[in-house]
Formats: sequence, structure tokens, C-alpha cells
Amino acid sequence: MCTPTGMTLYSLVYRGEEVLPLEIQIASLCVAIHKKLVEDEAAKLRFKELDSLEEKRLQALQNLEAYQARMSRAFDKRMKRRSFKQDDLVLAVIRPMNVTHRMKGKLEPKWEGPYVVKDVYSSGAYRIISPDGEYCPPPLNGKFLKQYYA
Repeated sequence: MCTPTGMTLYSLVYRGEEVLPLEIQIASLCVAIHKKLVEDEAAKLRFKELDSLEEKRLQALQNLEAYQARMSRAFDKRMKRRSFKQDDLVLAVIRPMNVTHRMKGKLEPKWEGPYVVKDVYSSGAYRIISPDGEYCPPPLNGKFLKQYYA
């Protein structure tokens, strides 16, 4: 079974391929090393194996990057983009750094507001104010806001 990196679990743990009983009958590098080759030949074979190990690691890294790109595209495909206009009513998520001394546990509300969108920035950030215009938290990313339906 291969992982998303394209390598087997055995090769990731032990940094080599497993030797099957069938391979013992057919000469392979692992078996040849165990049969006590001449030192010079064994050293050359080890250097070749080290060169191929770097290639395997590079290939695993490329496979991992491709896997992460596929997962990102799949997530973004299902992601609902939120965009708000000026004067829209929104709710803001209660972030842990803003919690003073609330101890309601899991029954605590997750959203606070409503707020009014005052400014819209090109980076996806929004400046919000309370409806009476008094409280003005720092600009928030759009992923921390949701539409408020009055």
C-alpha cells in the first residue's frame, strides 16, 4: 500500500525496500550485500544506493507537494467564498484572545454582533463597527464573519 507520497510505509520507516522470500532466490542488492561481496564492490553498490536514496526522497517530496495541491484544490472547490459590501450587517466570531473571563464552556455563544461593515479592503479584510458606531474592533478577515439576516 502506498502513501500519498508514493512510497510504501516500510520504505518510509526503514529507509529501504523490504526483501521478499522470492527475491532471495533472485539476486538483488540486499541479498548480495548479505552474501559478503568483495569490499570494493560492496562500497560501490552502497554509493549507488545512497544516490538512489536522494532521488527517492526528491520523488517523495514532489509527490507530497502534488498531493497537497490536489487536497487544496478539492477543499477550495467546496469552500464558500464570503464577500460583504459596505453597510452590510454581519456577525463576528468570538476569538479566544478576546475572551476576558467568560466561563460558560461549550454553551458559550460562538458569534457576536451584529456589526455593520464600514470599510472593505482588497485583501479580504473588513473594518466593522457596532450599529450605534461606538465599538470598533480591529479589521477582520472575511472568514471570521458571516451574514446577519435581520
